[in-house]
Amino acid sequence: MKEVKKEERNTVALPAVITVKRFAEILAMPVTRVIEELMKNGIMATINEEIDYETASIIAEDLGFTVKPDISVSDDDIITLEDLLTICEKERESGKNLRPRPPIVTILGHVDHGKTTLLDTIRKSSVAETEAGGITQHISAYQVKKRGKTITFIDTPGHAAFAAMRERGASIADIAILIVAADDGVKPQTKEVIDYIKEKNIPTIVAINKIDAPGANVAKVKQELAEHGILIEEWGGKVLANEISAKNNIGIGELLDNILLLAEVEDFRADDTRDGLAVVLESHVDSKKGAVATAVVKTGVLKVGQDIRAGKTYGRIRRIEDFTGRSIEKAPPSAAVTIYGLNDAPQVNDIIQVMSGKQIARLKAQQIAEDASLKNVDDNEKNLPIIIKADVQGTLEAIEQICATIPQKKIAIHYIALHVGDITESDVKLAESTNAIIYGFNVTVTAVAKRLAEDRGVTIKTFSIIYELVDDIKKTLLEHIPEEVIRTDIGELEVLDIFRTEKEKMIIGGIVKKGRVVKDAHVTITRDDANIGDGIIESLQQGKVAVQEVETNKECGLVCTTHTRIKKGDVLKIYTEEVVEKSLE
Repeated sequence: MKEVKKEERNTVALPAVITVKRFAEILAMPVTRVIEELMKNGIMATINEEIDYETASIIAEDLGFTVKPDISVSDDDIITLEDLLTICEKERESGKNLRPRPPIVTILGHVDHGKTTLLDTIRKSSVAETEAGGITQHISAYQVKKRGKTITFIDTPGHAAFAAMRERGASIADIAILIVAADDGVKPQTKEVIDYIKEKNIPTIVAINKIDAPGANVAKVKQELAEHGILIEEWGGKVLANEISAKNNIGIGELLDNILLLAEVEDFRADDTRDGLAVVLESHVDSKKGAVATAVVKTGVLKVGQDIRAGKTYGRIRRIEDFTGRSIEKAPPSAAVTIYGLNDAPQVNDIIQVMSGKQIARLKAQQIAEDASLKNVDDNEKNLPIIIKADVQGTLEAIEQICATIPQKKIAIHYIALHVGDITESDVKLAESTNAIIYGFNVTVTAVAKRLAEDRGVTIKTFSIIYELVDDIKKTLLEHIPEEVIRTDIGELEVLDIFRTEKEKMIIGGIVKKGRVVKDAHVTITRDDANIGDGIIESLQQGKVAVQEVETNKECGLVCTTHTRIKKGDVLKIYTEEVVEKSLE
C-alpha cells in the first residue's frame, strides 16, 4: 500500500504549455528550486514564462517525478448549444452593444409538404432534384434580400429520420415557418412541429402551400391548425398566415414581407463587438480544401485569422465565404457562412468559438492522446465492427441515430470510426486491423483504397439512400448471429446386429427401446453410457419395407451415415434438429 501511495504522489500530469510558476505549484516545490533546475539544463526562464511539455517533463523527471500528459479540457472551455442560447438571451436582456441583425428563419412541416420547393423558389436554385430518394438529406443556410433587408434561412431535412436535426434547426432559428400542404392538411410531423414551437415559444408564420393543387382545402387546414392551438389572425388569433404555391411562385413575396414584419416586431439584435459564436449546421472534408464547416453566426463577429475550436476540432480561420461562395474577411451576426481552417470536420451542433493559443495547444495534446488510444473490438462481446464515412456530418449523425434503434441485445454495432470524407487508404488499413466493414454514404472510394481493399480482403459498401445503408447493416448483423438449433430427443434404439460396414456408413439392425426412430433423424452413438460418435439415419426399413418411422418395441433395419464403428449392444439416441429463424430481437 505504501508503494501505491508513493507512486500516486510522484506522478504529475502536465499540459502542453505551462508557466514556470504553475509548474512549481504542480510539483509542490519552491519556484526557485524549479528555476535552478531549468538553469542546469541551459534554460533561462522567469517565473511567468511558459515552457512546453517536453521541457517540463524532462525537468520533472530529473526532480524524481513520473510524468504523464494532462489531456483534459475543462468543460468551462466548451460552449454547448444550450449555453449559446442562454448567452444570446442574456445579451438581449442586458441591452449593451446591441445592433439590429437579420432574422434567422427555418421552414418546418411534414415531409413532402413543400419545404425544399419553397426554399428553391426563394433562392432561385434547385435542391430537391439532386437529393437521392427524393428527400433533403442535408442541412444548410442561405440568405435572401427583400426590400433591402436580409433574411437568413436554415434548410432542415423533412424525413422522419432527421427529427433531431429539425429540432436543432428550430432552436437556432428566430422565426419558424410552419408549412402545411392545402391538399393534405395537418400530419404527424406537422403536429410534432406545432408541439415544439409552442413549447419553445418560437415566433411562427403559417404558410399554407399547394393552394392551386387538385383537392386543396385551405379552410380545412385552418380548422385543423386551430384544433391544434395554432390560431391565425383571420380567425382572431395572433399567428400570421400566407396562402402560397411554392411551385408556381404564388404568395412568396407576401410571405417574405410577413417575415420582415414579424422580425421588426421581435426586434432581433446581437452584440457585434464581441468574438463570434456560430452554430455548425453541416461539415465535410474536401480533398483539396480540408475540413469545411457551414455555420450560422448567432452573436459576435468571426474574423479570418482567429484561432477557433468547434467541439473537439480546432484550427485557425483561413477563409470565410458567404452563402454565395464569395470570400469575406469577417462574418457578422446572422451570417450564413462557410469556414475553412479546422483540423477536422466538426460535429453538427458544435459551437465555433474563438480561443487563445494556450487553449488550442491543450486541444492538440488531447487529440494526440486520443489518436494513440484507439479503441479495439472486445473479443468477449458479440459485435459487428464497422467504419462509416459520409459526405457531411449531419447525415452521419442521422445514420447513427437510426442505427441506435436497431435491437442490439444479441449482437451490437461497434463503431470503429465515424467520419466525413471519401474512403481512403487509411480507412482500409484501419478496417483491416480491426476486422471492420466500411460503409460509405454519398462518398467515393479512392483508386488506391479500392485496390488495397481488394488485396487485403476488406469489404467496402457504398450507398446513396440512408435506409438502404441501414438495412444492409441489419442484414449483416443477422448474418453474424450464430445459428440457434433446437434439439428434440425422440427415441432410443438398441443395436442387435451389424449387417455391413462401409467407409462412411453402416447397415445395422436393432429394436426401438424408447420413443420412435425417424428417417433423416440425427443419432448420438453411446457405449457404456458414453458418447462415442454421431450420425444420420439415411434410410429405414421395417419387415424389408422402406418406412419413415418405427414405433417403440419394434425391430428395424437402418443405414446410418457415420465415421464411428458401431458395435452390437450400442445404443443410438435419436433426435431431430430445428434451425431457429434468426432475429435481432
